[in-house]
Amino acid sequence: MHIILIVLIGLALFGTLGVLFAGVINLAQPNHDPKRSNALMRWRIVLQGTALLLIALLLAIARG
Repeated sequence: MHIILIVLIGLALFGTLGVLFAGVINLAQPNHDPKRSNALMRWRIVLQGTALLLIALLLAIARG
């Protein structure tokens, strides 16, 4: 169970990083789409929250 959580945490963190880079690249374009920026921001927040929840779950399992 620990290994699965660690892998899921890694995937969530790399997903967050990928969406963050996609947002930065989108903003760097001269004619960037604000709707796309908002969508990427929402995905980043969801992925960050998922990573935090998985970390909290891993810590709870490790304690007990």
